[in-house]
Amino acid sequence: MRLCFPSTEPVKADAEFCLQKDAMSGKPSKRTNRDLRALLPFRDLRPETGKALDAMQHRVVFRSGQVVSHEGEKSDFVGIVASGILRMQKTLMDGRHPIVGLLVRGDIFGCTFDGASELAIEAATDAEVYAFPRVPFEALVSRSPNLNRIVLLNILNGLDRAGDWMVILSNQKVVNRVAGFLLMMCTRFAGADHLVQPRPSGIEIKIPVSRLDLAQLLGTRPESISRALHRLADSGDIDLVAPDHIVIKDVAALAEKAGEEEFKSSAALRDLMAEKRRRR
Repeated sequence: MRLCFPSTEPVKADAEFCLQKDAMSGKPSKRTNRDLRALLPFRDLRPETGKALDAMQHRVVFRSGQVVSHEGEKSDFVGIVASGILRMQKTLMDGRHPIVGLLVRGDIFGCTFDGASELAIEAATDAEVYAFPRVPFEALVSRSPNLNRIVLLNILNGLDRAGDWMVILSNQKVVNRVAGFLLMMCTRFAGADHLVQPRPSGIEIKIPVSRLDLAQLLGTRPESISRALHRLADSGDIDLVAPDHIVIKDVAALAEKAGEEEFKSSAALRDLMAEKRRRR
């Protein structure tokens, strides 16, 4: 997607946005940097860096299913997810477009200091994105160690998630992949839009994507996902409250099914379990 940014003047709420495709690709409005600094990775921004980001920042609202950026396109903006979920897709030689990952609150995208994107990005849910013109953003990253560190940590976090996906998908049984996905929600997405909440009854998870999206992520069919969830519920590992609402009852059992004992030693998971015990 191509956004036409002014060089210095902030965008007004009724200003025209230049889009490569059509007006449905996103609607802009101006927000203050206080919203950006509410995101966990940006809470420790130095004041001068925050002011520089505020001067170039725009908020873009995407509806579920809308394209954020196209595969093979060098985007002229860098985005930071403010709310909602974005999905990353890759076009294969046979024409399929599998989902290869998710972007959540606080994630940065736009291939900073890189060429054309190898992935398409779409809104999996209604989402808000903070958009920054690429050239000024990259210049600010170059002269701000504080922001440079945030960008590097985002890249490392993305690599960690990719490793987790590889481990999950290495399981031959769908039920084991689903178990791994639920644990990954606890460890990698715990701070995203209140998707994961410790409750006295267990760890409550709201699955943020459709059953079809989840099936694509886990390399199977929607009906197989449904059967796997019911199987985990029948064994007492989870409570299936609603199709997108799950309560984890037995973390150890899920870790064993996922084939990842290290999940049990995750700091994020330990914190969730401690909070669960405190609320009893």
